[in-house]
Amino acid sequence: MGKEFRGTIADQPDFDAGSDAEALYNAMKGFGSDKEAILDLITSRSNAQRQEIRAAYKSQYGKDLIDDLKYELTGKFERLIVGLMRPPAYHDAKEIKDAIKGAGTDEKCLIEILTSRTNEQIHNLVAAYKDAYGRDLEEDVIGDTSGHFKKMLIVLLQGTREEDDVVSEDLVEQDAQDLYDAGEAQWGTDEAKFIMLLGNRSVTHLQLVFDEYQKIAESSIEDSIKSELSGDFERLMLAVVQCIRSKPMYFAKRLYKSMKGLGTADNTLIRIMVSRSEIDMLDIRECFRLRYEKSLYNMIQDDTSGEYKRTLLNLCGGDDDIAGEFFPEAAQIAYKMWEISAMTKVQLRGTVRPYQNFDPASDAQALRKAMKGFGTDEDTIIDIVTHRSNAQRQEIRQTFKSLLGRELMADLKSELSKNLERLILGLMMTPAEFDAKMMKKAMEGAGTDEHSLIEILVTRSNQEIQEMCSAYQNAYKKSLEDAIASDTSGKFKRILISLAQGAREEGPVDMARALEDAQVLADACNADSDDMEDKFMSILCTRSFPHLRKVFQEFVRCSNKDFEQIIKKEMSGDFKNAMFAIVRSVKNQPSYFADRLYKAMKGLGTDDRALIRIMVSRSEIDLFNIRKEFKETHDATLHEFIQVLHILFWLSRGEQSV
Repeated sequence: MGKEFRGTIADQPDFDAGSDAEALYNAMKGFGSDKEAILDLITSRSNAQRQEIRAAYKSQYGKDLIDDLKYELTGKFERLIVGLMRPPAYHDAKEIKDAIKGAGTDEKCLIEILTSRTNEQIHNLVAAYKDAYGRDLEEDVIGDTSGHFKKMLIVLLQGTREEDDVVSEDLVEQDAQDLYDAGEAQWGTDEAKFIMLLGNRSVTHLQLVFDEYQKIAESSIEDSIKSELSGDFERLMLAVVQCIRSKPMYFAKRLYKSMKGLGTADNTLIRIMVSRSEIDMLDIRECFRLRYEKSLYNMIQDDTSGEYKRTLLNLCGGDDDIAGEFFPEAAQIAYKMWEISAMTKVQLRGTVRPYQNFDPASDAQALRKAMKGFGTDEDTIIDIVTHRSNAQRQEIRQTFKSLLGRELMADLKSELSKNLERLILGLMMTPAEFDAKMMKKAMEGAGTDEHSLIEILVTRSNQEIQEMCSAYQNAYKKSLEDAIASDTSGKFKRILISLAQGAREEGPVDMARALEDAQVLADACNADSDDMEDKFMSILCTRSFPHLRKVFQEFVRCSNKDFEQIIKKEMSGDFKNAMFAIVRSVKNQPSYFADRLYKAMKGLGTDDRALIRIMVSRSEIDLFNIRKEFKETHDATLHEFIQVLHILFWLSRGEQSV
């Protein structure tokens, strides 16, 4: 049996090339053109049928259809329609040509095309490039690139990767060990070994190699590439790995990055929508929803306009936000994502570490001098506070009092103002005092900052929560549990109070119990809303994070459903937000914080309280990891987003070697 068709554009039944050619001619003759008629016709025919239409158009009217379309249409809409009219190999050839012509090179375009095409598609691309431009593609790539990046591109251009059914079982363990020895296990990196193995072994074989590598290195092949390689070569090898794992997920990430933030990378958006519409767009859609909790259809709708938007939506083919179950490809990917999450041992790293030549008396004197007289030396205060660990800051507070007979916190409060004051005082508190203060701020006044309550209680360890509760009692003469009970209600209150006990289970995964919990959650999806929410809460609020990773993985197998989509569809309000936060934090806590930071800074205005809270609380724990996740998801560094706030820039800067 052939592979199931996973595209959104297929052959039109009762196709008549001559009739379609006439319809397009009529849509373009006279004053103006009927753009809707053009886009509706072209997006409802397969590429093979479009080539027949183009031939019929030439035969009937003696004109080239693409030339007429270029004349009648403009801008992004023209580029999209013309892209659809080219044969796939010629469309790829045009994209490659555009990527390497002129002064600069679009390396991301080269990477995307050459890492994602099959051997046959690569061979067709090389031939089309020669036919269209009279040039040798390999020679042009050699002339426009350099180093290991160039070497890997040339390997990919050969189109000689072993076919998917070629798995050398006796070589899987050896290849994994060779990759480990070429990178993590030695000083420096043997790039040639990475190029040889990742450029030639079959997809199926490499998937097994990556699993074996995870066992040897106790980290993913992606993390090793990020730590061992750099620049365009790093991006190229990561793309190879991502395409080996799942091309639909790779393209889902590329599509998301093309539309998020200010402006749209239209060339990328067009290229992917055109090239994948007859191959795997259904799987890309489902992977998009799986990763970004939003349908591709809705993101296109929000980010584009006019006939351009209508054409893209036709290629997309439907809105997945109403769905709850996985397509087969996405179910496998979801299961694998949770498996990788469970297997990966992440080394958490902060960006602020103890100062080596620490002298609390000298620091106390320097801070006092910075605040004496007319004006305040804010730069000195910032430099000292952000380059000392929290434990060292507590020593400075004590020394300031014993040496100078003054309260450092009171002096700082009187000398600084607004966000700088909040940030510096936050850094000078103990972590427990700071969290207690943030909880108090979230609940005082007319409104409640539910997102802050969720973020803190979901992400803190049992010990951190217990210390925060003690600090809250000491500072405000009231238990945190009583404060939560009086400020929240319903099942949201029950979640927060459960988390505030600081009694989440600890220890390794109990496999039998994880399978049982997964089945309970799967069965609960068919129960009434109240019962489902109670079952979800009883498991998500009490089990250890490693245990929940296994539960969520097995849930996919038990139900064929998207856990996060069920929460989105079946729950609402703050209860839904709390459930989401638990799942996201279990899956990848640094990624959860990266998303919180992005939301704090995107759009008009900045949620300064959230920004300060996360930067202060994570600076000695996992801010380095958060930075990596931020860059991975948003294709921009955390520095670029926050460097206008000088103090936050220094906090996030941390280790210079990154």
